[in-house]
Amino acid sequence: MAAPSMKERQACWGARDAYWKCLDEHTEDASQCQKLRSTFESSCPQQWIKYFDKRRDYLKFKEKFEAGQFQPSQSATNS
Repeated sequence: MAAPSMKERQACWGARDAYWKCLDEHTEDASQCQKLRSTFESSCPQQWIKYFDKRRDYLKFKEKFEAGQFQPSQSATNS
């Protein structure tokens, strides 16, 4: 796989940022962001998409944890 050009990287990051912004604005109904998700997937290499999805999950977890809003799952407390 050839490395993406600067223009391709910028298009990918822009699509990612627009998608993440939509998710932040529509926390209750992520289905409203499907079009942006499609643009994100078509603009970025598959490996990057996986990384960005995991990164977003981690950042949201960290945000909740630092705000004291994290609640461990029931299975974690019983172990």
